[in-house]
Amino acid sequence: MTIRPIAQIGEPVLRQHAREVSAEELKTPEFQGFIDDLIATMRHAKGAGLAANQVFEPVQACAIEVKDNPRYPYKPNIPLTVLINPKLEPLGDDTFENFEGCLSVPNLRGVVRRHAQLRVRALDREGQPLDFEVRGISAGTFQHEVDHLWGKLFVDRVEDPTTLCTWDTFHQYYEAAVRERVKQIVERWGA
Repeated sequence: MTIRPIAQIGEPVLRQHAREVSAEELKTPEFQGFIDDLIATMRHAKGAGLAANQVFEPVQACAIEVKDNPRYPYKPNIPLTVLINPKLEPLGDDTFENFEGCLSVPNLRGVVRRHAQLRVRALDREGQPLDFEVRGISAGTFQHEVDHLWGKLFVDRVEDPTTLCTWDTFHQYYEAAVRERVKQIVERWGA
């Protein structure tokens, strides 16, 4: 496994619409090795997820995992999930606002509105179909990662630019309120 460099805001690859992955390509040792690298890079950077184009590969693949993440100590855990060619479908009109950050946008956070409930359809890394629902904060994490595959960054979805802040100011002024808000979101929609 290789820890890959992470593209930073301004890199053209982050604005590309990632191409679909064929069943044949997915099964190759090279692509399976890429998935291993993607996971290793995500874990090394302590991300909640990582999309392929964030490591300079514009293909529809992302990895998501939250396991007592020190960057997001208030986020509910999500088991390792690899999505290939994902499609997200909002379930209802409920939304919530949440502070987001991104490995490709270092030292910046901002409030983004996300759908509270989603249906996720994709292939797993073996090419088997996935079809499940996610809710609340976890639904926000899935939307953030899949946005990358369409060339979108969280900063594109910030409705109020006055919410943008550095990590230090987030910890100093906003984290306590965010922790409480996350509890409310989990109580309403689940983890």
